Amino acid sequence: MNTPDLIKILKNFLEENPGPIYLSIPNALIEAINTGVIREGDRLPPQRFLAKELGTDLTTITRGISEARKRGLVDATVGRGTFIRIGAAETRHDNVPHAVVDMTMNIPPIPETPSLKTLIHSDIGSTLRQQDLHALLSYRMTGGTPDERRLGGDWILPTVGPKKESEILVVPGAQAAIASIVTAFLSPGDVIITDRFTYPGIRTIAAQFRLVLKGVDGDGQGMLPAELDDACSHLKPRMIYCIPTIQNPTTATMSVERRMEILSIAKKHGSYILEDDAYGLLLKSPIPAMAQLDPSRVFYVSSLSKVISPVLRLAFMALPDQEVASRVSNAVRAVTLTNSGLTSALVARWIEKGTAAQIRNAIQNELTIRQKIAKDILGDQQCAHPQGPHIWLKLPDWWSSMDFVSYARRQGLGLVPSNVFTVEGEAPQRVRIALGSSTSRENLTNSLESVAKFLKHKRTVEFAGIV
Repeated sequence: MNTPDLIKILKNFLEENPGPIYLSIPNALIEAINTGVIREGDRLPPQRFLAKELGTDLTTITRGISEARKRGLVDATVGRGTFIRIGAAETRHDNVPHAVVDMTMNIPPIPETPSLKTLIHSDIGSTLRQQDLHALLSYRMTGGTPDERRLGGDWILPTVGPKKESEILVVPGAQAAIASIVTAFLSPGDVIITDRFTYPGIRTIAAQFRLVLKGVDGDGQGMLPAELDDACSHLKPRMIYCIPTIQNPTTATMSVERRMEILSIAKKHGSYILEDDAYGLLLKSPIPAMAQLDPSRVFYVSSLSKVISPVLRLAFMALPDQEVASRVSNAVRAVTLTNSGLTSALVARWIEKGTAAQIRNAIQNELTIRQKIAKDILGDQQCAHPQGPHIWLKLPDWWSSMDFVSYARRQGLGLVPSNVFTVEGEAPQRVRIALGSSTSRENLTNSLESVAKFLKHKRTVEFAGIV
């Protein structure tokens, strides 16, 4: 192994790729394998040495090596070190020889214009110069300052309509918001009804707080009202969790009429609705949120992670009234205490100046282009929304979801199997493909062309099927 050349390749990848550092490490290892700098069976330098040479922290290197292990590039044994796996030279993306593409993370594409790097650099500097440093670096008011709540209300105005400042909370991410709501209003053993295929985060929360999650079937507009009504009659749920716009993973989007039907059923059975509107502001003409159609029954959560960037770790909650907001705020304090002052100030600045809307608009345009690329390559077999960040791809009869994902990963392409989203019943023959995580349209095109090729591949008969 040529250690100096390996370090050079690693540094080049970190400098040339704007994405997370840990994702660049496996890609750099593939480049080193392809060019003969390292060979199968070689032991990599110690992680502390790599962290020092690359000017990063040990945690990042450890995470990068872990990702390389997931992709089949390395084997790691405590006490022996990390070795390039035999067969690693075959674990690469056929059409992108210098990069393994991870399409598992549903993140927005980084727009070329405006430059997030430039904006973050300049506006954090301006924030530090213009605001009190002590206040920015101290613990913040739980739920946000009055100005932050007001600006949060301005941001979600297109979906929820006008809200009082006292009914808005600013929290560090949608997951913290959802966890706070369920801890404030539910008890162990309570039932939450959701879509049969739903966001894995609600499954994690339900398991953590010993809540019972039950799924109902849906169609292209989300939950079927008759199915929901029947489930509510039998299960008496305290809460209904739904993603009405570009549902994750199915991409189903409720019409206003469907939303009204769901609200009517919730009112009939005395259930709250937890509206996770992660993608609502990606629509150029947003649909009125359930929280606007019936403010008295809905807990509304809108994150910046899917419409600007997950690095901001900020979400806005719109709650039925001040009393509910106070109760949820106490739960937020227990779950996550407070927000980052610097991040909150940056977001407030971006909303007030119109920068946040400018970034979101650029992401909207990019996702529209990427959805067209996906449709041109994969056809109409997937569930998709023309402004959404992902597709829900239907597989041929000969592919199960897990087998297809495993096969794709061996080729260096990361997808998400349907069992991750399945609340109950059999997981369907589908996979979710995130379109925003690819670093360029060319990269995305190459990745999806490989997916199209994988779809045509038929597995050989396994030994277990031979008698």
